[in-house]
Amino acid sequence: MADTADTAEHPAARTEPGEGPGPSANGATEPGPAGSEAPADAGTTAGATADAGTDAGGVDAEGADAEGAAGAAGTEASAEVSEAAAELAAQRELRERIERRKAEKAGPIAAGTKLSGQAADLLAAVRAVESGARVDPALLRTPAPVHTPARAPVPAPAPAPRSAPPGAAPGTVSDVRAVLAEGGAPESLAGQVAAVLGERAADALREDPWQLLAVPGVRPEQADGFARALLGAACGPGDERRAAALVGWLLERAALQGHTALEASSVRRALAEHAVPEPDEAVEHAVAEGSVLLFQDGLEEGLEDMAGTEGAAGETGDAMSQGDAHPAGAAEAAPVPDLLALDRYALAEESLADGLARLVKTGPDASWEEAAAAAPSPSAAELIRAASGHGLVLHTGGEAARAEPAGLAAAARALGVRAVLAVHSENGRARLGAETVTVAGLLAGTEGPGRDEDGRFALGLLVVLDAPQLDVETAALLVESLPDGARLVLSGDPGVLWSAGAGRVFADLLAARVCPQIVSRTPDPGPVGELVSGIGIGELNQVEAPGREVVIVPVRDAGEAVHRTVQLVAESVPRAFGTAAGETQVITVGHGGAAGTRALNAALKQRLNPGPGLFGGFDPGDRIAYAPSPGRTLQGAVVSADQEGLRLDCEGGEVTVPRERVESAVRHGWALTAHQAAGMRWPATVVVLPGDAAQGLSRPWVYTAFGRGDRHLSVVHGVDQALPHAVATIPSQQRTTRLRPLIEDLLTPAAQHP
Repeated sequence: MADTADTAEHPAARTEPGEGPGPSANGATEPGPAGSEAPADAGTTAGATADAGTDAGGVDAEGADAEGAAGAAGTEASAEVSEAAAELAAQRELRERIERRKAEKAGPIAAGTKLSGQAADLLAAVRAVESGARVDPALLRTPAPVHTPARAPVPAPAPAPRSAPPGAAPGTVSDVRAVLAEGGAPESLAGQVAAVLGERAADALREDPWQLLAVPGVRPEQADGFARALLGAACGPGDERRAAALVGWLLERAALQGHTALEASSVRRALAEHAVPEPDEAVEHAVAEGSVLLFQDGLEEGLEDMAGTEGAAGETGDAMSQGDAHPAGAAEAAPVPDLLALDRYALAEESLADGLARLVKTGPDASWEEAAAAAPSPSAAELIRAASGHGLVLHTGGEAARAEPAGLAAAARALGVRAVLAVHSENGRARLGAETVTVAGLLAGTEGPGRDEDGRFALGLLVVLDAPQLDVETAALLVESLPDGARLVLSGDPGVLWSAGAGRVFADLLAARVCPQIVSRTPDPGPVGELVSGIGIGELNQVEAPGREVVIVPVRDAGEAVHRTVQLVAESVPRAFGTAAGETQVITVGHGGAAGTRALNAALKQRLNPGPGLFGGFDPGDRIAYAPSPGRTLQGAVVSADQEGLRLDCEGGEVTVPRERVESAVRHGWALTAHQAAGMRWPATVVVLPGDAAQGLSRPWVYTAFGRGDRHLSVVHGVDQALPHAVATIPSQQRTTRLRPLIEDLLTPAAQHP
């Protein structure tokens, strides 16, 4: 890196760390609604490793602080039923019909083998898991849900208050509140329970108190106490209701770490750790009851680089993944692991694979050749030619390479093609111009061309930047919304942190190699670009920075790190580069710890916008980070507050956050985690690495954090050799997903590309 330099003018104050030995596990989890923090090791318990203090698993302000907006299946019960919700409703109705006719429930299925390419075929596969017999597809053809131009997407821009979710009648909430009080649980959970469990929530809790685990933040020991209070001696650790709820809870916790499925063996081990006496029977019961789905992904190619199969995962059993590296003895057939998945993720992965296979059938268009010949660079020309000849194309590159897919969209528009360029964040949209939309806005219908009479996007080409930030559910909604004959280009930097939600869509598609992949040859310029490029290949190089583009500020402890950070943001960087303090973004490993986002934001607020914090700790002018949905962060400032809630100016748009959601959805935003910052850029960044952050570092984390500044990067450095060690030796945390074998089964070898 650049030579060490100290840009602060005053001696650093030394203070003792005020919060534990390091950042909070997962880097995000706030105290849950049941009165204690969600367990730091929940993902590990379920076979999903989570390094303490890191947000790489996707648990961040977007995930944990949105209090389960991604994890609670009940959030899908909204006034407007989405296509996925309609499919799930049909699935439940079909389950009742099948159960009346079938007595036997056994055996895994080969994933995807009973699919014809329609969502109804997924239902057949689901039912076969329970019945053990091949189901006549004619029985599964339920009427398709009606498509409307305003179909409700998952990432809704203005979610309803948790205390009064759509469909939760006041009487339902009152009944739930009474049951919670009887069981000694916080009555404040009533709104969330009603949202998750529906109109019969009170009766459901009495019949099965462990359904309380479906509420984000509730832990097994809390649900056990609630059950004992309601059931008395009638409940015990081997209760089938408890076991089924624990299986679902483990899979939900794993989803917060990015997994869409888990090995059945790892779930059994986790159940044993939670005192379930017969884990095998518990898993079988959960599958039979439809709480989870059982799959066997028997594709040899997909298994070659799963690191967590039986016998290869050791005691942890948590490294099942579809990574990019194929181990040297992969020729031997590996044992086929049984995978357990929640129906929402199983449906999303099957639907996404099916939709991508549909897009691949889009034929070539020779009329784009003239546009390719006029492209400004060889990489841009190659991308235009690939998009003209194929329905699905992947493009990789850094910040400077974003001009290539943007140019593709412009060239397509010039040819008369209705092309849309979509990005992950409002920050990214501002960098590319008015014709760009956000993925959330496109799905919500508030941005972009709208939908046709069939509910599909009225477009011929969709170019999605920041593709690594796509979780599997969002990606499925996008692909489902594309009309036949449309083209999809996914572009992004494969070195950054993956999505906050479950899945690793872009990485799985790159590894599957079922469509053209265009690697940009446009490098990011300057010392910051040179530094980040080296990190991407595992090298932390020293770079020449004559204009102080990269500065290292050594610190001895967390207190000094906070002090130096405030000096850099308020004084040194603005003076050196002529920028305002608001144009410098602080990035750190996690929310907790003595130099996490909480501590840094408190210090920065005191310096930059002091005030009494009259509304939940906020004052007008405070810089904030608002998470309207999991994985999405909007930056802005507090305008005012009234009885309706906190009024924000979020990147040019006015947002009112209801009082009930302020604590979970809004943070001060002078300091963010790297996961929140992914997909965004600022003129200058200050990356804070106190000594207790060492175990939260990885190569993707450093790559993401160091690459957020356009003109300047300051590193407040207190981790010594842990930084180069992380860059050289700690790759991405692997995620267990089913997308790669599914898409390979559908498209290989017919669409194989080198």
